[in-house]
Amino acid sequence: MPHLPKIIRYGEPSWERLLEKWSKRLEPSPEVAATVTEILSAVRHRGDNALRQYTKKFDWVDVENFQLERRPPTPPREVRAALEWAHRNIRLFALAQRPSQRMIRNQEGARIGELYHPLDRVGIYIPAGQAALISTVLMTVTLARVAGVKEIALATRPPVDEVLHWTALYAGATEIYQVGGAQAIAAFAFGTESIPKVQKIFGPGNRYVMEAKRQVFGIVDVDLLPGPSEVAVIADESADPAVVAAELLAQAEHAKDASVLLTTPVPGLMEEVRKELQRQYKDCYRIDAIGECLRKRSYFILVPSLSEAIAVVEAFAPEHLSLMIEKPERIARNIRHCGAIFVGKFSPVSVGDFLAGPSHVLPTGGGAAVFSGLSVVDFYRRTSYIAYSEASLRRVASYVDVFTKIEGLDAHARSVRICLERAKANKAPQKSLRKEAGKRKDSSTPEEKSPPS
Repeated sequence: MPHLPKIIRYGEPSWERLLEKWSKRLEPSPEVAATVTEILSAVRHRGDNALRQYTKKFDWVDVENFQLERRPPTPPREVRAALEWAHRNIRLFALAQRPSQRMIRNQEGARIGELYHPLDRVGIYIPAGQAALISTVLMTVTLARVAGVKEIALATRPPVDEVLHWTALYAGATEIYQVGGAQAIAAFAFGTESIPKVQKIFGPGNRYVMEAKRQVFGIVDVDLLPGPSEVAVIADESADPAVVAAELLAQAEHAKDASVLLTTPVPGLMEEVRKELQRQYKDCYRIDAIGECLRKRSYFILVPSLSEAIAVVEAFAPEHLSLMIEKPERIARNIRHCGAIFVGKFSPVSVGDFLAGPSHVLPTGGGAAVFSGLSVVDFYRRTSYIAYSEASLRRVASYVDVFTKIEGLDAHARSVRICLERAKANKAPQKSLRKEAGKRKDSSTPEEKSPPS
């Protein structure tokens, strides 16, 4: 039988201790950080040889060629139909997200705005452990393709699942590499003999992958640090205990270090959900992962009212939030710290995981208080655009001078002054030339002024 979550009452000492625990979730483990530093250094200096060493050590596979060249067989009809349906939804949403070039006039009349250009080359990491995460392929590669990225390199640990391989090509990946873990992140960041360096790394992973992304940030860009799955459920007396328990188990089965939370003002509901967890657990396939999650990272918080339930969720900052309450739309608009909100009893997190449209690559570990989920905009570089005329520059030259004096940057003031002085000087000869041309025109004979008829 699974270990059932203890009930914690909001505001009591056990709640305060839990808050302190949550506040440290984003801190990296020193042991993990040291291991990752070693892997990154090895790949940076020894390239493919280091990749082969770590692939043999961690994945028990000898890999000669990291890039997959063969084309996989087409999946069965029902599998392909599901993949294509999900791809259309994801692509539709990504198309609606694409940024537009914005231009406005500022106070002095200068044109200012933003230009968006897709990245040239990106690396997408797809975790592969107990399952082939084909949905994550769609939720990342599709966005890169819609953005117009030319080179989309995907990495996942060997042996690569054939359906995942087919899905990656279908969604638009241009290269697929059979390498996983922190060593894959290192290959993307530094480049090796077989894997060219990328500009930005995307995708979720375990704590070693997340730590690797953290350490290479600055050498390359990274999307965010999405780790083990999380779900929080806010429920009231209208919620069905069986549905609540099923939602918690669905996320608990992702991994042993997943986290689940239920908060409600209804004590009886908690007891019913605990009974449902016991009943449904027996029918689950991944009982080891679920059991570990329920034992170490499951939280039942009893609150006085839904207002405190919102406070609990804001403190937890979950990857997913399910609202199983009456009039959920009203509550949904007041939640700020979560990756994705699933509104109402007919919106299970599973539809967001697989096919609803918005990317399921979301911040975890409390990161939803700071970061947003993956968007097609993340596959672009944004460049500011600033275009002044002489008139608009003259309007603000004195203000620029004020800033330069305060900050001690006299060359900044000189650059504006010389620009305007040269513009004035260059106009003077032109005026003289026009006057001279006018004199020559006036001194011409009548015959010279007009051509003969």
